[in-house]
Amino acid sequence: MAFELPDLPYAHDALADAGMSKETLEYHHDLHHKAYVDNGNKLIAGTEWEGKTLEEIVKGTYQSGAVAQNGIFNNASQHWNHAQFWEMMGPGKGAMPGELEARIVDGFGSVDAFKEQFAAAGAGQFGSGWAWLVVDTDGTLKVTKTENGVNPLCFNQTALLGCDVWEHSYYIDFRNKRPAYLTNFLDNLVNWENVAERLASA
Repeated sequence: MAFELPDLPYAHDALADAGMSKETLEYHHDLHHKAYVDNGNKLIAGTEWEGKTLEEIVKGTYQSGAVAQNGIFNNASQHWNHAQFWEMMGPGKGAMPGELEARIVDGFGSVDAFKEQFAAAGAGQFGSGWAWLVVDTDGTLKVTKTENGVNPLCFNQTALLGCDVWEHSYYIDFRNKRPAYLTNFLDNLVNWENVAERLASA
């Protein structure tokens, strides 16, 4: 069964007041994400990966070495990344649940320290990629960064929060100011309730 582009969990203009414009979501979700889904479906058709879950495909094709497998990985992983990304944001989602806040303070010293580390990871990712808050394999919270479409599934980590730092995610609204985009993401766009739910089920 072919993968489908998921609907946004909010209207295209729902995040505009928080710093992500309707135009950005129209390009990012409707065009970029859709291209990953369409290309991925074409690449897996008739292969051993047809009928597998997205997670199975990402893990199974990561660094496989074969050019065809790498193409499948790139599109499958970016489909997975973006499906998470839309859910990790939301309008009016500024409050961080207490249990999540306690874990972040325990892991990073303070919420501000976590935000500084996360923003630095995203700003410091050379070229395209992602910044992540993950539950590592030892159960601790960590901030990581990955290149291109690589994601926490590749390392058996649980993604709690991810921020896309490919230029198409921020250039319409922030031009070349990636650090400002990351700060705005953390302060105004994150759906902390979704992050807390991911932590509770990790």
